[in-house]
Amino acid sequence: MTQELFSAAPMPRRRSRQVEVGGVRVGSEAPVVVQSMTNTDTADVLGTAMQVAELARAGSELVRITVNNEAAAKAVPHIRDRLLALNLDVPLVGDFHYNGHTLLANHPACAEALAKLRINPGNVGAGSKRDPQFAAIVDIACKYDKPVRIGVNWGSLDPSVLARIMDANAKLAEPRDAGAVMREALVVSALESAAKAEEYGLAGDRIILSAKVSSVQDLIAVYRDMARRCDYPLHLGLTEAGMGSKGIVASTAALGVLLQEGIGDTIRISLTPEPGGSRTQEVVVAQEILQTMGLRAFTPMVTACPGCGRTTSTFFQELADGIQRYVREQMPVWREQYDGVENMTLAVMGCVVNGPGESKHANIGISLPGTGETPAAPVYVDGEKTVTLRGENIAAEFKAIVDDYIATRYTKKAG
Repeated sequence: MTQELFSAAPMPRRRSRQVEVGGVRVGSEAPVVVQSMTNTDTADVLGTAMQVAELARAGSELVRITVNNEAAAKAVPHIRDRLLALNLDVPLVGDFHYNGHTLLANHPACAEALAKLRINPGNVGAGSKRDPQFAAIVDIACKYDKPVRIGVNWGSLDPSVLARIMDANAKLAEPRDAGAVMREALVVSALESAAKAEEYGLAGDRIILSAKVSSVQDLIAVYRDMARRCDYPLHLGLTEAGMGSKGIVASTAALGVLLQEGIGDTIRISLTPEPGGSRTQEVVVAQEILQTMGLRAFTPMVTACPGCGRTTSTFFQELADGIQRYVREQMPVWREQYDGVENMTLAVMGCVVNGPGESKHANIGISLPGTGETPAAPVYVDGEKTVTLRGENIAAEFKAIVDDYIATRYTKKAG
């Protein structure tokens, strides 16, 4: 236990089945997959295809789209065609609620164009309609060989499952509190639905589970329990995480704990976009969680100091921001041309206290002068000082050093 507590690496990944989703492997030894979801009207073929493309280029490996009515279902194959015309083969996941059985039955081209179906046991159908409608979706998934994510959400939990768990709890000598009952109902709903899907003919290696809540501690408890009780791949996400720093912090707090414990095979960060903000922010946050934890690498990471009384100039902040944006913008090009660029590390430091040390730890680092220091910025490459920059063109010269490093240190891809 002491070794686990003080390990410098995450715990080994939980062993699970592996599910193939449109060429993307989920579960088992596969890397944790980044997902996102559009917020366009799916009936708007061009608008939805453009947002899917934007999310995919930002690094989303699966993109979910809402399929909520006839117009949306008809649009799905055309969205797929638009993406293929853009040379983007990102797998599309159809999000179905209430009427999925009808839409999929009426629009087989929709079912065929999707790489995965997402259904919610809490609203697939009520009462006597639930099982037949659930079975109808599973039958279509089997017919077109599509994996299914059975996604339970505490905002739409199956009331019959919750009532059953509450009744059983009331009969206990020491009943559990309401929160524990809700968490148990979430897990039971997911596991029972998965078992029923297999009973209806869906193979166990075509099922992914999720049980989302909006409370950090509840999410951790639910997924720990579910990971212990099944071997299906698990999709992580704090539902309705919120906007801005609150959503980012809450998602990171919850998913960081679970990923450190080896739990989670796909993730989505459900951020409310800032007014006018890009939907791609949720992709960037997901990638940065995985990369800062050492689980995957997506783009060169930039270390930068927070600033203090020694750094009254804002230049180091502007340089750090510019370099961070530059590597993200260039990464799609670099990824096509070079192997391993995503593992590169950069440092932009603001004064002599930690500047040289941090710069030496990075592949490329620059230590800018703090207040009262000599107006010179030494640059370190792989731990060795190579040049000192001065004057008005430090930003451009530093970017040129980064470009040269990539061109000379990373293997160029064939073709």
